[in-house]
Amino acid sequence: MTETRRAAPVEKPVALTIAGSDSGGGAGIQADLKTMEATGAFGTSAITSVTAQNTCGVESTHVLPVEEVRAQVDAVRSDFDVRAVKTGMLAVESIVDLTVEIASETDAPVVVDPVMVATSGDRLLEPDAEAAYQGLIAEATVVTPNADEAEVLTGIEVENEKSAREAGAELVGMGARSALVKGGHVPGNTVGDVLVTAEETTVFEHSRIDTEATHGSGCALSSAIAARLASGEPLDAAVEAG
Repeated sequence: MTETRRAAPVEKPVALTIAGSDSGGGAGIQADLKTMEATGAFGTSAITSVTAQNTCGVESTHVLPVEEVRAQVDAVRSDFDVRAVKTGMLAVESIVDLTVEIASETDAPVVVDPVMVATSGDRLLEPDAEAAYQGLIAEATVVTPNADEAEVLTGIEVENEKSAREAGAELVGMGARSALVKGGHVPGNTVGDVLVTAEETTVFEHSRIDTEATHGSGCALSSAIAARLASGEPLDAAVEAG
């Protein structure tokens, strides 16, 4: 006799990551899905690029056709109630443009992690694609650049809390609902992540962890924020907990 399938007692909120694959498993799509699962969301994905990489560096990159990225997103959204979208490695201008289009089509929160350079120093975004990010920032619920990425996007060199506030305000001025300028690349014994909105600025301070194992840390943070937003948490709580 066939056992009747029973509904699961808990239904997790769905989050979608649009990003590159990391064969080493420490960053990219792999890190995103692990983090979303650990943070209480069901992670779905659209892969933009397949990379051969590990914690030491990126050996090669193969960017998928734009049509294939769009097909993945459409397949997910036709079957799942996506409650939050997170973007990572977009690689080329055409995929950035596609992601702007996708973001404009959704009412769900959009977390933009402007992945430009890997922790190892390998470039993950073509220079021509940098300008296209302005359109994606305008669709962002929160954009999460590190100090280097914030400088590329705004022209402001982030060296301390004051300049992080200025860069965050510039990103909000570009249309983002909020900007979290991360302080991990800024020297000091403490790390200050600066969250800027049109109404206020909040600084989250914590002791610097003495480690070189930072590969994928930005992916994990932005994915955790997306998972918490998918669960309905307010932005400031999602950022602080992430």
